[in-house]
Amino acid sequence: MRIVSLLPSATEIVYALGLGDALVGVTFECDEPPAARAEKTVVVGGRDTRGMTPAEIDRYVKGRIAAGDDLYTLHADALAGLAPDLILTQDLCRVCALPSGHVEDALDHLGCRADVLSLDPYTLDEVLETFLAVGARAGVPERAAALVAACERRLAAVAARTAGRPRPRVTVVEWVDPPFGAGHWVPDLIRAAGGEPVAARGGERSVQTSWAELAAPGPEVVLVTPCGFHLHGAAEQAARVAPHFPDARVWAIDGDGLVVRPGPRLVDGVEAIAAILHPDAVPRPGAGSIRRVV
Repeated sequence: MRIVSLLPSATEIVYALGLGDALVGVTFECDEPPAARAEKTVVVGGRDTRGMTPAEIDRYVKGRIAAGDDLYTLHADALAGLAPDLILTQDLCRVCALPSGHVEDALDHLGCRADVLSLDPYTLDEVLETFLAVGARAGVPERAAALVAACERRLAAVAARTAGRPRPRVTVVEWVDPPFGAGHWVPDLIRAAGGEPVAARGGERSVQTSWAELAAPGPEVVLVTPCGFHLHGAAEQAARVAPHFPDARVWAIDGDGLVVRPGPRLVDGVEAIAAILHPDAVPRPGAGSIRRVV
C-alpha cells in the first residue's frame, strides 16, 4: 500500500493508524508529525503566507477564488512517480486543500490508477467516521476501530468530569480580519468540553460575520483559533480581538493543532477547551496549547 495525503489532517490520520511507512506523498502544509514533510515527497505546493496579516491572507484568497485560480498546485509528475494506491483528499473547503475533482482529473490525464478517498466531515462524529474510512481503504480496519474507541473513551472521560456543571457560553473566532465564527465540527468540540457554543453554525460552513453578531449572545468565554496559526499567532490575534468582548475571558488556542484540522488531535482540543472552561475539573494541557489573553 502506497498512500498520498493531500491535506494535513489526513496525514495525521495515516500516522495515527500506524501507516507512516506507507505514506509516500504529502503537502507543503503537513507539519505533524514533523517527519511527514521532512521525509516524504511534497506533491502539493502553495503560497507561503507566513508574514502576511489575516487581512492580507483574506484578500489573497478571495482574489484568487474570484479570478477562478487555484490556491494550491498539484505537482502531477511527482505524484505519478510515486505510483500511489490510495490518495486522500477533500471537497470540504477550497481554501484548505485541493478538491478531489482536481486530483481525479490529474490522474486521468496521467493515466494513473489510484483509489481516491475524499474526507469531508462536518461534525465531530463524522470526523471519527473518517478514521474508519481511511482504515478500511488502507486495509487496517481493526486499527481504525481501536483509534476511534480510544478517542471515544477520552471524550467520555471529559464528559464525566464536566457533568452537572454550569456550561459557559462560548464564542469561537475562527478568523479575525474579517471575523468568522465557528462552523463545522467546532461547536461539537465546545459541547464535548462542557460549554455552550453561541454565534455558531454547527455542521455548516463557517461564514463571515461581524463583531457585533459574535458578541450579541453575551459570551462568557471567547476562544481565538485562527486557521493556519499555532498558539503564538493565535495569541497575537486574540489580543486584538479582546476589546470586542470586554465582559468575556479571552483565550488563544493552537488552532491548527487542536481545533481546525479534522484529525485525531481534535480530542486534544476538547481536553484543552475543557481545561479552560472547567479548570478545577480538567487538567491544563502542556505548553503551546492554550494561553489566556484577558
